[in-house]
Amino acid sequence: MSLEPDVRSSPRAFRVQGLVNGRDLGGLRRRDGTTTPAKVFYRSENVDWITGEGWEQLRAEGIRTIVDLRQPGERAQDRGHRPEWLTTRLFDLDGLDNQAFWANYWDNGLVGTALYYLAHLEAMPERTAAALSAIVSAPVGGVLFHCMGGRDRTGMIAMILLAAIDTEPEQIVDDYLETVRLGDLRAASAKRNNAEPDIDALCQRHGTTTESAFRTALQGFDLTRFLDSVGLSGADQQLLSTWRGAVS
Repeated sequence: MSLEPDVRSSPRAFRVQGLVNGRDLGGLRRRDGTTTPAKVFYRSENVDWITGEGWEQLRAEGIRTIVDLRQPGERAQDRGHRPEWLTTRLFDLDGLDNQAFWANYWDNGLVGTALYYLAHLEAMPERTAAALSAIVSAPVGGVLFHCMGGRDRTGMIAMILLAAIDTEPEQIVDDYLETVRLGDLRAASAKRNNAEPDIDALCQRHGTTTESAFRTALQGFDLTRFLDSVGLSGADQQLLSTWRGAVS
């Protein structure tokens, strides 16, 4: 599916045939008045939907590494061809083998909301730490991370990356909500109905909203405590806090 850039609301969106929810994490305001560096980290939905021309567009953007956050069963459904110049790193962020955790979030649909973020980070911090390590220590070039829809697994990692360099909270929230605003486009691309109204209704049944649930996760996330709990190497912490040397 090919979309013209002006179809999407974010100026950080990039044109890649097959993607409708891809964007650069650069260009967001930080607390010190600067902006997050461009062409370092990118987020998107499933890259298996990228066309042959789309891969060339991705290459022209400067992206050289993909960090795939999906479950093995999701990856097994892939049918596309990855170009040889691309490095792919695989990390199952969910960890469905932790049945005790997912009993509270899977069948009731909360896995599709930010209501599970803090609990997941508490229960399985090592999974997020492994994904972050892969992202920040990737080979030279831009790094794109993704899940299936580019919404919640991707949203949680984006939240942490942006928080790590003191991005203004409202900007982090807006980046998450950009995916929500793209609900109709994402649904059309996947040949599904837009699930965002149902997700928000689910959140409201739990006393919150899509936006408020994410705000709560962002406000409750303690980066220092998280890093202390996972023992991320000093080198990786430096890469995380400087976005691979792009900020001082």
